[in-house]
Amino acid sequence: MILAILISLFAIFLATGLANQASATGRSGEQLIGRKAPEFFAESINGKPVSLSNYPESPIILNFWASWCPPCRDETPHFEKIWRLYKEKDVVVIGINVQDDLNSANEYISEFDVTFVNGMDKNGRIMVDYGVTGLPVTFFLDREGMIIGRWVGSIGASSLESRVEALENGSFPSLYGSDKNKSGFRSLN
Repeated sequence: MILAILISLFAIFLATGLANQASATGRSGEQLIGRKAPEFFAESINGKPVSLSNYPESPIILNFWASWCPPCRDETPHFEKIWRLYKEKDVVVIGINVQDDLNSANEYISEFDVTFVNGMDKNGRIMVDYGVTGLPVTFFLDREGMIIGRWVGSIGASSLESRVEALENGSFPSLYGSDKNKSGFRSLN
């Protein structure tokens, strides 16, 4: 009887501890919310330089992806749609490819007819600077270059569009707070 009670208490203690823990992937970049986005310099997939300083005073959506990542494949069409809808409103979409060779990245860009700029994180430095521990991860930067939100995992079309609209019109902080995506990530459908 006492052994059964001890086992039950241990199980409750263990379950409570596990329930309160976010995965390392779910915490990707969380420490950067409310801080200036780390500057980076990368070569784009088409060979031109990419950096945040190329887009002063523009709201930026920064998405980390890889060609072999199934959730990335799920969300890429949403980013392209957003880019086409909002580029005239000065909203910038930047993709950062990680852990791919140039050929794989090019095939991916062609497959999804991506026209927004994509940089290659050849040595993983950008990924480390942003605290990215899993893919995909998306950061939302305001016009001053501050990271005001992030999304870990594949972001759905409506969630992305509502956040971009709020980013563009300046209402992001009042609508989404720090937008830490507290559940960690959106599971695959």
